[in-house]
Amino acid sequence: MTDSLDIDEFLAQMPLGMGGLNEKMGIELVEISAERLVATMPVEGNTQPYGLLHGGASVVLAETLGSVGSAIHAHPDKLSVGIEINATHHRAATSGTVTGTATAIHLGRTTASYEVVITDERGKRVCTSRITCALVPKDRF
Repeated sequence: MTDSLDIDEFLAQMPLGMGGLNEKMGIELVEISAERLVATMPVEGNTQPYGLLHGGASVVLAETLGSVGSAIHAHPDKLSVGIEINATHHRAATSGTVTGTATAIHLGRTTASYEVVITDERGKRVCTSRITCALVPKDRF
């Protein structure tokens, strides 16, 4: 297992830092490595018309974690691109902050996959997601 990386150093290497969508949604990285990542996101501002955390917001959080983890795994020779994501929404969150924890389930030469568990402030599971990213040579972009 690799040690957690410095988040500020990682973001400084990204062309657009966290990226516009992540910034709008208030996603903050807490811990990053190829094997395990943690991030938080506020519920407020990321809700659907009934005031519940939008399922799409949960998917954005999951995709962020899987994409960052696979990018770390792919570095320095390859880039990571998402090719599949799914999500099961277990319970509603209406306030506070949710936390996403991504655990690598496969770190290969051509793909990387993560299970992402999103919990509310009580530690109750809100969503479970799985994301797979393709690892492609940098010269393809």
